[in-house]
Amino acid sequence: MARAQGAPTGPTVEDVHFDPEIPVLGNRDGDVTVSEYFDYQCPYCKRGHDDLLDVVRADGNVRLVMKDWPIFGGPSVHAAGLVLAAGDRYAEGLNALMATPGRLSREDVDATLADAGFDPAALAAASQRDMARIDGILARNMDQANAFGFRGTPAFVIGTRIYNGALDRRTLVEAIDTARRG
Repeated sequence: MARAQGAPTGPTVEDVHFDPEIPVLGNRDGDVTVSEYFDYQCPYCKRGHDDLLDVVRADGNVRLVMKDWPIFGGPSVHAAGLVLAAGDRYAEGLNALMATPGRLSREDVDATLADAGFDPAALAAASQRDMARIDGILARNMDQANAFGFRGTPAFVIGTRIYNGALDRRTLVEAIDTARRG
C-alpha cells in the first residue's frame, strides 16, 4: 500500500492508519493497525462491532482506527458529524450508535446519543464549529475508499492488506496475525 517512487497517487499507509484528526481506539502504540471503513446504519458493521472490540481488547497490541464513511445518506452524515465532534467521548458515541438496530433517522441518532449521556444540541453546535475538520476527515475517508474500490461497508485495511466485507472473529484474528508476519 505504500507508494513506490513514480507510482500513481493514492493513499499511503500513513494516510490510512495515521490521520492525526481521527481518534485512535485500542492500543495507541500497537504493532498492528486495523482501520475499518464503516457507516452507522450498516447492519454488517453493527453486527461485527462487538467482535471487533473484543478482538482488539483481547489482543492488547492493536491500534483501531474507525474511518467514518457515511454512505447511507443524511442520517449517517449527521451521526458521523456528531460523534466526531464528541472529542474525548468519541468511543462512547460510536459504541452507542453501533448498538442500535437497523436504519436510523436523525431523530434516532439524537435520541440514542441523548440516552448515552450526550447533549445532541451541544454536539451539533460543536460539529458546526468544527465543520472544516470533520468535513476534511469525511472527504479523506471517501477518497481513500474510492481509491481502494470499496463498494460498501464494512471494509478494512489491516496492516497493508485490504479486506472487503464483514469479518468474523476468526478471520479478524488471522488478518491481524498476517499483518504481524508482514
